[in-house]
Amino acid sequence: MNLTISGHHLEVTPALRTYVTSKLERITRHFDKVVDVKVILTVEKQKEKERRQRAECNIHVKGSDLFAECSNADLYAAVDQLVDKLDRQVVRHKDRVQDHHHAAPKRLM
Repeated sequence: MNLTISGHHLEVTPALRTYVTSKLERITRHFDKVVDVKVILTVEKQKEKERRQRAECNIHVKGSDLFAECSNADLYAAVDQLVDKLDRQVVRHKDRVQDHHHAAPKRLM
């Protein structure tokens, strides 16, 4: 899994980097065919302070691309919400890709 974490109007500290990587391990625990993950953390200059911190992620898995974004007053809370959204998307993608057809039972004579 290739992981890219970048910041826009923000310096990505080592503590923030380890927090994001530890949260994203939950996604690889559910679906191991994750190829590439790109995380962008931004601080926007909005007048309303509650939605300034934004986290967005683009995941390339075998078969499709998944995208999610979240905004919150706290960047760590935005990352938590982002991982929750991505986890639901990955589980749904895994369920779609998984083969649900069972082989016909063999007849015994």
